Amino acid sequence: MSAKRIIILVVILLVLGGVAAGVILHRQAQITKVVTGKAVREDLVASVSGTGQIKPKTYVNIGATSFGRITHLYVKEGDHVKQGAILARVESVQPEATVDAQQAAIASSKTDISSYIAAEKTAEANIDQAKADLEQKKLDFDRAQALYKDQLIAMQDFDAKQAALDVSSATLAQRIAALDQAKAQTASQRAHLVQAEASQRANFDALDKTISRAPFDGLVTNVPVREGETVVVGIQNAEGSTLMTLADMSVITAEVKVDETDIVNIALGQTADVTVDALPGRTFKGHVTEVGDQALLRTTGIATSQSTTGTEEAKDFKVVVTLDQTPDNHLDELRPGLSTTARITVAQRPNALTIPIQALVQRDPAVEKTLAQNGGKLPQTAATSASTKPELDQGVYILETVNGKLRVNFVPVTTGVTGATDIEVLSGLNQGDEIVIGRYQILRALKSGTIVKRDTTPVTTDTTSS
Repeated sequence: MSAKRIIILVVILLVLGGVAAGVILHRQAQITKVVTGKAVREDLVASVSGTGQIKPKTYVNIGATSFGRITHLYVKEGDHVKQGAILARVESVQPEATVDAQQAAIASSKTDISSYIAAEKTAEANIDQAKADLEQKKLDFDRAQALYKDQLIAMQDFDAKQAALDVSSATLAQRIAALDQAKAQTASQRAHLVQAEASQRANFDALDKTISRAPFDGLVTNVPVREGETVVVGIQNAEGSTLMTLADMSVITAEVKVDETDIVNIALGQTADVTVDALPGRTFKGHVTEVGDQALLRTTGIATSQSTTGTEEAKDFKVVVTLDQTPDNHLDELRPGLSTTARITVAQRPNALTIPIQALVQRDPAVEKTLAQNGGKLPQTAATSASTKPELDQGVYILETVNGKLRVNFVPVTTGVTGATDIEVLSGLNQGDEIVIGRYQILRALKSGTIVKRDTTPVTTDTTSS
């Protein structure tokens, strides 16, 4: 064979090889590339997150209870105080003067009572004297009456004895009345003393209100006033001056807001992991102790029952997580107002069969079955019937090998607990089944019976379902 024929033969073979390679590449280009995963068993945890701030369970704004100028502030922000400790004083010249004046009035009333008691005793002695004198006058009258009857004395002497008896009787009555008067004066003065002592208790209360004391052991978290400032007491709708805020840090909570779509999964006693922005890398353990019943508008934080507008907007619910007192928690590092995030565990499934959330799709099972039987094509009659309102089921595309080719088939599944990236499968799949998990653009249009091949290029996590 000549060299020219050899060259022609080689060229022909190269052309035929190129055509064959082009056909193969074209066919492969028409095969859908899918990202696959497998149904696996793992411990699944479902959680709900909320953001908020650290708050003590018990805290109080200590307001002014007396009008005047602050003369002493004994604490500053960050100080720990004991129950009953003096926190601040307001000028007390007038209350002290009122107490002193009333104390003098009380002393005067007690002296008057002593005087009236002495007058009672004098009146009692006068009565005893009047009784003795009346007894004597009565004896004199009886003798005079006997003598007058026997005509031994003159009528003038008899009348004198009778008049003396009448005078003694009147004197006794007068002195008894004087005793009653003295007792009445004593009782009246005692009532005045009781009234003065009651007024003094009110005066002492007014004086005591110039001193602010700690109602419980706690931490001073805010002192908005300074010595020399004048504070006022709140009246009706007018808010009074706040001296400071005292927080009981023995029980610390994280008060967070949870989206309205997640609040139905929150229950008392559920455990939570709390992180604080100011303490990166630290996690505090806690449990749910309060679940709000009132929806709060997300933009204003006002309860929907108090809102006067009818604007529809996203809503949150308040959830309180109480942090556990454990040696590892180190709650003394926390301060009220620190921004926090609480991840609340709402469900746990050990050894659950799970798949990635993005693998779930909504399809019409009848249409998908027809597609699988016809190699991914829908007959005209089926296409006409499919134009009616479909009944969609939730499911996944499972990979199957048919006649040496890799195809997908829609399988309805029943799901359970949803985790951060995976979801529990209750029925429809077995462990190890290979399913299509992406990409999202492919899943949107994927049909049963479609020939596919595995896409091995890197893919980022896509949690958007179709």
